Amino acid sequence: MEHLPQTSQTSLQRKKWSTKEDVVLISAWLNTSKDAIVSTDQKAGAFWKRIVDYVNASPVLSGAVPREWSQCKQRWGRINEQVCKFVGCYEAAVREQASGQNENDVMKAAHDIFFNDIGIKFTLEHCWRELRFDQKWKSLAVPKEDPKEKRKEAAEVVAEEEGADVRPPGVKACKAAKRKRQGYDEIHGMLAVKKEIQQQKLLERLLAKDPTHLSANEITLMEKLISEMI
Repeated sequence: MEHLPQTSQTSLQRKKWSTKEDVVLISAWLNTSKDAIVSTDQKAGAFWKRIVDYVNASPVLSGAVPREWSQCKQRWGRINEQVCKFVGCYEAAVREQASGQNENDVMKAAHDIFFNDIGIKFTLEHCWRELRFDQKWKSLAVPKEDPKEKRKEAAEVVAEEEGADVRPPGVKACKAAKRKRQGYDEIHGMLAVKKEIQQQKLLERLLAKDPTHLSANEITLMEKLISEMI
């Protein structure tokens, strides 16, 4: 059984993580978790050793004090937890977006929702921006465009396809149909995000266990979760 070096109390209290370190850690986790080599043969110890080696070898962090595997694991846990929560806040902000509001307004609302719900400020927006387009953290809700622009685009499409003299569908009918589609998309998006968060937490619990104590069912489940992430 592979043993990782013990982490001293002093090293755990080392300097705070910088934005550059967060970005490199995220890249390391994404590349390692999605690597085709990943399987049950890659035990939890080997998994985090690959990540810490990736982080410490990054030219972006040249000259920085090397991190230890336990620090990377702890930091990733905090990033993943808070970004998952912020995804839900962002989804809520998009659903509540008022007419005339833009992406900046939605982001401000998402931060406000996070603070009101969690009780602390969300300080990992740079991490969310790195993860937001990955399948696990992707938000299916999209900020609304300006209503005037949407109507203009709809009219242009109709005119091109059916001729300029054809009257486009009524504005109310278009709005009703779009609201219905958005409602279905939002429900589907929330369910997908919830499922992905649950699977991620389960996989992390399995990876944190001593590999020699995993049951056959746990190994099979871990293989399935990892294969879905690749």
